[in-house]
Parts: sequence; C-alpha cells; structure tokens
Amino acid sequence: MLSRELVDESALRSLSAYGEARSTVQGTPMSAEECRKIHAYWRACNYLALGMIYLQANPLLKEPLKPEHIKNRLLGHWGSSPGLAFIYTHLNRLIKKFDLDMIFMAGPGHGAPGVLAPTYLEGTYSEIYPEKSEDQVGLQEFFRQFSFPGGIGSHCTPETPGSIHEGGELGYVLSHACGAAFDNPELIVAAVVGDGESETGPLATSWHISKFLNPIRDGAVLPILHLNGYKINNPTLLARISHEELENLLRGYGWTPHFVEGSDTDSMHQAMAATVDHCIAQIHRHQQECRASGVAKRPRWPMIILRSPKGWGAPQEVGGHRLEGFWRAHQVPLTEVKKNPEQLRILEKWMREQKPEELFNENGRLIAELKELAPRGNRRMSANPHANGGILKRALRLPDFRDYAIELEGPGAIEIENVPPLGRYLRDVMRSNADNFRVFGPDETSSNKLQALFEASKKFWIAEYFPEDADGSELGTNGRVIEMLSEHTLEGMLEGYLLTGRNGFLSSYEAFVHVIDSMFNQHAKWLSICNHLSWRRKIASLNLLITATVWRQDHNGFTHQDPGFLDLVLNKSAAVTRIYLPPDANCLLSVADHCLRSENYINVIVSDKQLHLQYLNMDAAITHCTKGIGIWDWASNDQGTEPDLVMASAGDIPTQEALASTSLLREQFPDIKIRFINVVDLFKLQPSTEHPHGLTDADFNSLFTCDKPIIFNFHGYPWLIHRLAYRRHNHHNLHVRGYKEKGNINTPMELAINNEVDRFSLAIDAIDRVPRLQPIGGHAKEKFRNAQIACRAYAYEHGIDSPEITGWKWPL
Repeated sequence: MLSRELVDESALRSLSAYGEARSTVQGTPMSAEECRKIHAYWRACNYLALGMIYLQANPLLKEPLKPEHIKNRLLGHWGSSPGLAFIYTHLNRLIKKFDLDMIFMAGPGHGAPGVLAPTYLEGTYSEIYPEKSEDQVGLQEFFRQFSFPGGIGSHCTPETPGSIHEGGELGYVLSHACGAAFDNPELIVAAVVGDGESETGPLATSWHISKFLNPIRDGAVLPILHLNGYKINNPTLLARISHEELENLLRGYGWTPHFVEGSDTDSMHQAMAATVDHCIAQIHRHQQECRASGVAKRPRWPMIILRSPKGWGAPQEVGGHRLEGFWRAHQVPLTEVKKNPEQLRILEKWMREQKPEELFNENGRLIAELKELAPRGNRRMSANPHANGGILKRALRLPDFRDYAIELEGPGAIEIENVPPLGRYLRDVMRSNADNFRVFGPDETSSNKLQALFEASKKFWIAEYFPEDADGSELGTNGRVIEMLSEHTLEGMLEGYLLTGRNGFLSSYEAFVHVIDSMFNQHAKWLSICNHLSWRRKIASLNLLITATVWRQDHNGFTHQDPGFLDLVLNKSAAVTRIYLPPDANCLLSVADHCLRSENYINVIVSDKQLHLQYLNMDAAITHCTKGIGIWDWASNDQGTEPDLVMASAGDIPTQEALASTSLLREQFPDIKIRFINVVDLFKLQPSTEHPHGLTDADFNSLFTCDKPIIFNFHGYPWLIHRLAYRRHNHHNLHVRGYKEKGNINTPMELAINNEVDRFSLAIDAIDRVPRLQPIGGHAKEKFRNAQIACRAYAYEHGIDSPEITGWKWPL
C-alpha cells in the first residue's frame, strides 16, 4: 500500500495548475504555425490587459517605462483575465473553423481586461468608439479609460461590445446563457464560470439548465468552469476537492466534463483546441440526432473544466511572496509600481516579455497575420447581434386585451379572481408568438391562476415521466412555460431571453420575490447604463407579476407576509422602473398589455390572485390606467364643493377597505364630503421633476387638495408613500396606512385590523382627522371599535370572517 504521504502528494499533483497539459480529450489539432499564431494572439490580449490596469501613456513601450506613464490609481483584476483571454482566443478559432454563431459570457467578477482585449483586437471596439482607434493614439485612450473616472468599469459592463452579462454580482452566468439559448437553435453560448462564482447559491442551482434546453428548437450552452484556484485571498472550494469528486459532481448535474489542466503554453493550446473541437462536435451530434428524429431528449451536454494558474503569466514571486498561482495575483499584482523602482522594473520586464513589437506594427495596429485569426463581421463575438438583442427584437403580436374584459353592471357589485383573465390573455399571446415569448414561474403558474396558459403550451419537461404525470401535470418537451423552484435561475433565464431580443413574463409570490432582489438591482443598473449608449438597441421590458400578496396570506402566516419588494424598486433609477397596482381584473389587463408593449423598463405589477370586488368596466379601466391616478366619481360625493376628507388607495385589498370605510363614514355622517382617489401607477405620487410619470405640483394639489386631511390606504409598507410624496405641499396632512409587520394565521379581516388598514380603523382615523367630526364622532368610533371586536370574536370561533365582512359590496 502507498503511504499517506505519497497518496496526498499524488492528490496534490492532480489538483495542480502547473505543468504540461493534462486533458480528457487527446490530440494536437493545430499545426506548429497555427499554435504559434494562437499563442501570439493570446500574448497580445495579455499585453492589453496589463496596459489597461497600469498605463496612461507610452502604450507600446516605445520608450523605457517611467512612473509618469503609470496611472495614479491602480484598479482592476489580473487574476482571471489571462484565462478568459485564453478561452476567448480558442473560441475565435472555433468560430472560424465551423462558421459558428456564438456569444461569450464572462462569469468571473472583474475579468473585463481578458474580454476587452480581444474585443479591441478584433476591431469592434474601435467601430463603436472611434476615439479608441486601432493605432497608438487610440490604444492609449483604450488603456486610459479602464477603471478611470469618466471611463469604464472593471466588469463586462454594457459599454463592452458583445456583453450581455456584466458579472458585477456573481452567480448568474449559466442562467443568462440558458435564456439566451432558448429559441435560438443555431446559437452556442460559451459561458465561463469562475470558481469563486461557483460557490454562490444561484450558480450552484443553475447547473440544472441542462434539463431545460431542447436540442431541437434551442441553441446550446457550453459551460467552461475556470479553476484558477483562488478568490480574493482564499482558496476556492471546487479547486481543492479531488478530481474524482469534481467530475462526479458535474456528471451528477447532467453534464459530461472534459478537463484541460496545466500551465505549459504549447501543450495547453493544443489540449484546449482538441477539447473545444470535441465539445462542438458533441453538441452538433446531439442536436442533429434529435432534429432528424423529431424526438427531443436530454443529452448529457459537454462542458469544459479549465484549470490554469491564478494570474497566469505573472511573475512567480515578488518581494518574497508568491504571486502567480496564488491569491496575490487576484487584483493588481504589483501595487507600488509608481513609487517603487524595483516593481516598475518588474512590470516593464513582464510587459516586454509579451513582445509587443512583434504583435503590433509601427502605428500600433495588430499585425495582419494575427488580425486574420479573428472572425469577420457579425461572427465576431463582440459584434454578434444576439449580444445587442434589440437589433433582433420583434414586436409581439398581441391580441386585443379588451376581448378578455369582465362585464360589470356596476362598481363593487361582483367578485371574481383578478388573475385568470390575465392568464387567458397571456395564453393567446403565447399562441401568437410561438418562438418569441415565454412565461416563467417557480412552480406556481397554476397556483398563481395562470393555468389557462396550458391551453397554449405545456410546462417544459425533458426528464423522466411517470404514467400519473399525464393526469394534470401539464408537462411537455415543447412547453414554453418554464417552472423551477429557483427564483434566481428563472429570473436569470428571463433576463438572458430578453437581452437577446425576445419577450417574457414572470410571476412570483410576493414574499419570496425578495429572492431576486439583487438580480433586480443588477438588471436595473444594466438598463440604466444602456439608456446612455446610443448603439445599444432597446430590449423588451422585464415584466414581473407579484401575486399571492400580503393581505391574502392569512393561511400561510407571518413568513409569507412581506410587501417590501416595492421599497427596493423605489431605490432604482426612475428611468427604468415602473410600479403598477391595478385594483381589479380589467385594470390588470390594461396594465399588462401596456407593459408587454414597453421597452427598457422593469415593470412590477402587484395583483392578488384571490376573489376581489370589481370596480371598473373596460373603458373606465383603460381611462384610469392611462392616467395612472384618478378620482372615482362614483365613490365620491364632493362634486362642486371642497371635500372634508380625501380617501386614497393603492392595491386591491386596500382599495376595498378604503371604499368600505367611505361607505361607513357616509352612513354615520350623511353630510360628510369625501373625495375618493385610486392610484394604479405608484410613481404618479412622485414629483414630475423626479420621475417621468410623476404629477406636477399643480395636478397633485388639484387631486389631493392643499389643506384637507388625506387618509391613504396602501398595499405595502406605509413609509414608501411618504418617500414618494414628502416634497408635496400637503404632505403634513398625509396619513398613510399599510403593512406594519403584524400578522400570523389570521383571517383576512383580522390581519387588516392588526395593521390598521381595515375599514373600521380608517373610519376612526378619519373622525380624528376631520376637525368638525372630532367633537361629534365619539359614538361612531365606539361602534367601529365594537365591530372590530366582533370580527375577532367571530374569527376565533368559526375560523373565517363573518358573512357581513366577506359579502360586503359597494352600496351606493
């Protein structure tokens, strides 16, 4: 038997990123001359990456490197850049060899130098930004802009041609790649997963995308797990588990892993070339088999594990500390070059080792034989139209949403579920856009009352079936409804689908849409930057239906009661965010149609799925939603005079309770004048100077008055309304009621009472706010408090609300 020491030594060697290439796929597909050129192109990429991090002058090192040539503030990350450029260079060879339609996504954070460099070398960067021309002057500008005030960041930001994945937050590269591949049968998405990124929850879950790609109608994703061993100053988990465990892990996810490991450049180039050739052949074989037979089945798609040194090519040791192959190469490897002559000497030696004089001509342009290595035109990954999806975007063919209207005899007289009519509308959107529209939801499409979709398309399923699945599971290999109990993965799929020019819709439970808080943030930031880039074409808006809302989570309890996602939305740029709270089914249809037609927004629609009173016929709903805010004359009695009170609402249950409160007050005080206002578009409350949908001060004052008390019943946390309206003239009279973190297994009315959004609490509040009611309202207040006690007692005895509450209709 081997000693423990020998076993451990052997295991360590198998995890080493050093030495001649060790690869699953054998072969030397490139000639020596081709290998030489590939290596030279990679050297050029690495030279540019170093220039971006360090140089503000002397871009071609035509004179000795001096401190004044170095940027005053050194930012950027070298660690993953050479590996990314290595992959990109080999994919370019592959695109030319097989005439592939391919895009590139860089998952490792801050790896932009490794992507910007080949983007510049293949000419796309200079075409979009002429001042970054392919010459010495342009190269200096290209270097200066990187991580520099007024320039670009160190991720693959929207300014980067060919990028639809910034990677600012780790974990979404595979889900974005999957969404991009949907309905793009010829597209291959190369998605590089950083080994630090692989430790995130969203990334770990997104390995399951292999179960969602249909080889007949979809493109393919080629994951490339880049193991360089370290994060900022820690080893990475997947780089330190055994070869066998890592391979078994990825096979367990459904992939066929192919290893390329080492640091010897000649053998690594050959191994990588052989591996990518093999993987593309496998992808094409799987697709051709399924497309020829017409039977969609799940292959074990190929993937690559590239193990290379951290900061590949950096000096091995500086100042007595290990650099290449260690975490110290993660960010700026030499941090004192501007004031430390020895570090400046090391940097100059390192950069001159790339031999820029062999790579660029006298004018600073990449030499012709290397220029020929990149694909041409739209085959360049930096110029592929799929990475600027607005170029390919087709407008949806939308049915007339009026055809799905709920017929009303009068306001507040009937109850229906708000969401099913929307489901029927989306069903027909799906039918009319069979390769351009998908609906996503975490195991909740039927629960969210969108089940009419299954009349047009099943849920995609390509794994194994049981006979009982035929009984209502709604599964199919051609399904366009995507369900997976991972909000992260679904949101990423939808974003990738939209960013490549298609259209979609996602629904989620309100309390758990918080799972994608940070993903929402990232997409909003992406859109905000895109709005300032003339070459970025507009994409379809991200449409998010939030349902199973706080006021109907009495059965699920406290954990399911959280309307705070709206507070997050309010933090983002007014140029890209919209919030809609339609009070009934017809308003929901009108809002949804508007959102599906919009571009470059994130539209958040809040609508509960349970039974609710219906208020507006379709014509009235369209008018109301077009305005976004308005007085409901039928619920008001202040026509021709000043109101004593403004009662306002936003949201379905808050609207019902505000109307019921209005009715109670008018019963008790027949001469009271109440103006009723409903808000659909929440940003109407913000000043027009702050949001394009905002009301002017004059219009706000006309609606809410300048001096009358306002009771605002709101769906979410009450302080959000104050955030929107704090600058308004009558803000001191604005009294907002909303969710106050009080709930459990309550009946709906008890939950409302606990949070003081119920009709009785609102009426009591009105008596306290209207001066002339204060001295005469004592008996009414007692009556309302007694009613609250009775509601609680009935709930505790019967487990439900009383018929008097559940059967309430608008009486006037």
